[in-house]
Amino acid sequence: MSILQESYTLSNGVEIPKLGLGTWFIDDDKAAQAVRDAVEIGYRNIDTAQAYGNERGVGEGIRTSGIARSELFVSTKLAAEIKDYDAAVAAIDESLRTMGLDYVDLMLIHSPQPWADFRGGDYAEGNRAAWRALEEAHAAGKFRAIGVSNFLEADIANILDGGSVGPHVNQILVHVGHTPTDLLEFCADRGIRVQAYSPIAHGRMLQNRFVAAMAETYGVTVPQLCIRYTLQLGTVSLPKTANPDHMRANAQVDFVISDDDMTTLRHLDARDYGDDDRFPVYSGK
Repeated sequence: MSILQESYTLSNGVEIPKLGLGTWFIDDDKAAQAVRDAVEIGYRNIDTAQAYGNERGVGEGIRTSGIARSELFVSTKLAAEIKDYDAAVAAIDESLRTMGLDYVDLMLIHSPQPWADFRGGDYAEGNRAAWRALEEAHAAGKFRAIGVSNFLEADIANILDGGSVGPHVNQILVHVGHTPTDLLEFCADRGIRVQAYSPIAHGRMLQNRFVAAMAETYGVTVPQLCIRYTLQLGTVSLPKTANPDHMRANAQVDFVISDDDMTTLRHLDARDYGDDDRFPVYSGK
């Protein structure tokens, strides 16, 4: 069975495909074709966000994919700056209008802090307010599942303590060279499925000689090894590409990394993102 046909079951019973298409940095006018290409190849999990500026294009791609809406799993994210209930309600409805969809399968709070203050101040109350808006939209059928992104243990505990529904998903940075083991275990213990974004470290793993050598021993590419690694961690893997050839290659991961090599990769520390350190999700601040 192809990885594109495999799925996890979220804590509320919703099925989520194990491999998805990330759309960060795919321009809005190119997003629809990227989605159509991915769906034609066999992808059924498409991830976007208000902050990406391509919800319109992603929605168009979903609507014109030739596949029934019910066969696709579509995620988007509430902008990190929205930390009050009324703004969250308005933004939720705006996402649905922009995408031209009656519902999305998963809605996430993009970050526990606004990007300008990432890992900074205390936004606990604002996150609870935004979460209440997600809970109500979920109950109304606008979302099949709800979750968070870039949330650490304390951020999640705040939601669990203040909400009536716990997050079904936490989408975080996970890749060879950056494995947040404690956070992964924290989420697993609470029935929260982790999604791994940037599983190839925004392409930086392509320059890692150690990872390249290990990939060669398996007869696979570095991206394939990295994607397989995140899958064997039990996460949903979300590599980003608009290139159909890369989409196909990224799905060719029907091999198994040995336990010893998984342990080695878990302990590898490779977090030099070069020019991409300017992004809060990479730099930490």
